Amino acid sequence: MSSWLQRQVGQQQAQLAVTAAISGAAVAGAIFGYQALRRKEAVQHLKASIPPIDERHHAEKLTEYGTAASSTHLSKEDERSAALAQRAQEGDYDDDLILEQLARNRVFLTDDGLAKLRSSFIIVVGCGGVGSHAVASLARSGVSKIRLIDFDQVTLSSLNRHALATLADVGTPKVHCIKKRLEQIVPWVKFDCRNELFGGSVAPDLLAPWSWDDSDKGRKPDYVLDCIDNITSKVELLHYCHSNSIPVISSMGAGCKSDPTRIMVGDISLSTDDPLSRSTRRRLKLLGVNSGIPVVFSTEKPGPGKASLLPLAEEEFAKGQVGELGVLPDFRVRILPVLGTMPAVFGYAIANHVICDISGYPNDYNVGGKGREKLYDSIMASLQGLHERLARAEAGHDLVGLRIPISKDDVGYLVEEIWRGRSAISNLTNRLILVPWQRPARGFLPDPEWEKEGQKFIPIDLKNLVCMTKEEGARHEREVLRGGKDVTEVYDEKVLEKVKRRMEEVEVHEKFR
Repeated sequence: MSSWLQRQVGQQQAQLAVTAAISGAAVAGAIFGYQALRRKEAVQHLKASIPPIDERHHAEKLTEYGTAASSTHLSKEDERSAALAQRAQEGDYDDDLILEQLARNRVFLTDDGLAKLRSSFIIVVGCGGVGSHAVASLARSGVSKIRLIDFDQVTLSSLNRHALATLADVGTPKVHCIKKRLEQIVPWVKFDCRNELFGGSVAPDLLAPWSWDDSDKGRKPDYVLDCIDNITSKVELLHYCHSNSIPVISSMGAGCKSDPTRIMVGDISLSTDDPLSRSTRRRLKLLGVNSGIPVVFSTEKPGPGKASLLPLAEEEFAKGQVGELGVLPDFRVRILPVLGTMPAVFGYAIANHVICDISGYPNDYNVGGKGREKLYDSIMASLQGLHERLARAEAGHDLVGLRIPISKDDVGYLVEEIWRGRSAISNLTNRLILVPWQRPARGFLPDPEWEKEGQKFIPIDLKNLVCMTKEEGARHEREVLRGGKDVTEVYDEKVLEKVKRRMEEVEVHEKFR
């Protein structure tokens, strides 16, 4: 009897379980069906809201990076500008008008220099804040063939630093945006737009010669501008250019910088205080490249209250692999703090270097004019000691209270502006001092007129001070200042000519100091 009751109860429980399962499935099915219906209605509503493609609404395929493939549908004004540009690029534009527009550059660079610039072919890789300002300056200055390489599109956040983008350009490729705007300013300039991501595998194609017509067929780029902010692509570009003897200049990091007076141009081996430059140098060194690449960098140091790259939020780490958060591999997933003015300064510095180099204009940079107070103090002390020794040798006794009429500003001016931070003899840049080039006619004794006033000064002519290393200075003191030899007996014609030119510079500069 009890077993029968147990069987009946068990059957009832089984029936209840089955009933519950069926009911749950039915409810779940109803819920999912309702949700599917809502999604379908939402999709239909969204599709219905999309206007048809016509003259007012232009559409095209996206690139593999999810960005627009070309520029937006041109306005009537843009169409007119594009038509004029096409005619100008085909030669239907008066050359006198071009020369008039370039008149200021022409008188600065000379006719020969401007002609070199106008016939040059420049490639700009990276058309964001730095690259857009560089391109704009090159085109306005006379460069007539420019290839633009960038895979990215203009975003709202681009507008704080991009040289040419407007609100209407948001969502369009940066390369086409730049071309469209500059054709309205310099219609004769020919642009080759490559809406592509630069990488080592495509370098031979993207940096290949470009011929507009048979007259310049097969011409290699005269310069490549590296305005990339991605470390991997940057290193691949610089290594390729260095290996293939293509002139290149690179922009280091403009992010978190705010002091334009700290921006320098110099060899990559001398760049300091910049994380992007440090990482680039390390990776290039592994590839066998230690120097020979000019860069624009900032010596500004981080400090309290200054912008910095904030750590990634913990909730972002919780989402999984950080590398999976970026749109593309090796591209950062955080917004870098950038003051809108600084990319422009970097871009103009790069363009300035290229313009002067191609046109043949003298451009002798000095890196290190900033923050070298200790060096100037050392040179001042060395110069004071030298004159005390020379005065003692002539007077036969120590001259207490002897001073030299030269300031630290004078030292900095001579070392940096006149001698470019290098020895006149060996061109070395370390252990520098200033030494009188020739023995003064009246020797190294104090000025008697000043002695009447109780001052012991040894007159010094700034143009007679020459930059040398300490070892070279010791030899010069021994042979020329003490030994009585003439400088023509000690140095070759090359050194003598260099010193003569720099002394003439001092005479010119002294009129304006």
